[in-house]
Amino acid sequence: MTREELNEIVSKDLKRFDTAPSLKDKIANNESWYIFRLIKHIRLEEFHMNKGGWHKLARLWHKLMYKRLSFKLNITIYPGTVGAGLRIYHAGGFTHIGKHCRIGKNCTIVSGVVFGNKYEEETDEITIVGDNCYFGIGARILGAVKIGNNVTVGANSVVTKDIPDNAIVGGVPAKIIRIKN
Repeated sequence: MTREELNEIVSKDLKRFDTAPSLKDKIANNESWYIFRLIKHIRLEEFHMNKGGWHKLARLWHKLMYKRLSFKLNITIYPGTVGAGLRIYHAGGFTHIGKHCRIGKNCTIVSGVVFGNKYEEETDEITIVGDNCYFGIGARILGAVKIGNNVTVGANSVVTKDIPDNAIVGGVPAKIIRIKN
């Protein structure tokens, strides 16, 4: 990843926010500032991940800042799992996106969304999520499933099976409510 690619990804993440978090947001302890900083440190850690020299020290710094903010916000997102344009609305319940996930561009995650089990063993199976997906409050995505593009997962839904493109799903276990036009 080059510096230009990094700047493009961070700018796509920033565009998903209604207004850019500023110093005023930090002074007022607004969660939007902390959430954007968390996303930015994840992106910077991804940038420094495969480089040598002073990049190792920079990666360590960004990893420490990411872990600090992750603990503070109760959000765990592993580097290299989420595409550009990530939007997290709230820092409420425990939000976890594990190493075994690959999430596409412009994904929106509300608080309490969990992808898999936190203590899941390392396997070759991964969860794949397409572009432009929305996950409601408390949604759970369990196991290695494939979720298509433009999918909306309702609040407190438990997804255990593959979901096609343009679907709206909800329930426990999640079932297709309807297909978007």
